[in-house]
Amino acid sequence: MIFGFLLIILLLLFTNVARRGQVAQSSMYGNAKPENAIDGNRASNYYQESCAHTNNDLNPWWRLDLLKTHKINTVTITNRQDCCPERINGAEIRIGNSLNDNGNANPRCAVISSIAAGASQTFACNGMEGRYINIVIPGRKEYLTLCEVEVDGTLSETNVARLGQVAQSSMYGNAKPENAIDGNRASNFNQGSCACTNNNLNPWWRLDLLKTHKINTVTITNRQDCCPERINGAEIRIGNSLNDNGNANPRCAVISSIAAGASQTFACNGMEGRYINIVIPGRTEYLTLCEVENRIPDTL
Repeated sequence: MIFGFLLIILLLLFTNVARRGQVAQSSMYGNAKPENAIDGNRASNYYQESCAHTNNDLNPWWRLDLLKTHKINTVTITNRQDCCPERINGAEIRIGNSLNDNGNANPRCAVISSIAAGASQTFACNGMEGRYINIVIPGRKEYLTLCEVEVDGTLSETNVARLGQVAQSSMYGNAKPENAIDGNRASNFNQGSCACTNNNLNPWWRLDLLKTHKINTVTITNRQDCCPERINGAEIRIGNSLNDNGNANPRCAVISSIAAGASQTFACNGMEGRYINIVIPGRTEYLTLCEVENRIPDTL
């Protein structure tokens, strides 16, 4: 009785977000479509038709698109029972937001040394963030068979920046302030996705969220093709005042540096404000921002 109750509690606590996603794989063996691995059925005999299966590919892969960024706690994989369980050996679980190399270039959660025939094994990913979860066998030609993939995760935080209105102290060429909230982290200036001011004294960029939010983090993507040091010493300011164009609001962080083309996240720990400013105080400088993302808690 007590065991059954505990089992129910555990099942309620586990949120399998895999079944809400969309799937793809490098190829399809017969009718073993990628959706079979998220059908909620751990049946592990291939002929029960509940396994996804690729052809004998070089670097075969399977990908789950969760449609939004999630924090991934665990990934559970059920291996084939009736044949060839060793094929899964050496497979990697990759999690992230990039589709470079079909998503296989994202950060690695785990390497699967082996999973017993018909067994389900859980791999801890410790809150890694990503929209895409890939399982790939790198470096060899192989069949990839997955009889079920379950993902315990929660939605990550919402980027409220894209809901706001923006302004900046001046505009260099066509590098309008809206470029920094277009959802595109492209960091080469000539790609047209960066905001940039003229060479101002105390240049600033401001996001108006239209109402007060608790801001957990601010993520800034720096320019890649030139001058990454220009961002050094910039401050992130958050509050409800427009004194000094919003630059007098409380400070969340000082940016010591951001590598060329990199995205760096600054913790603001729930600071409240309608306005988020990025300002370079005390010197004449260009302010270039290729993307600004502001996170607040989200719910499933």
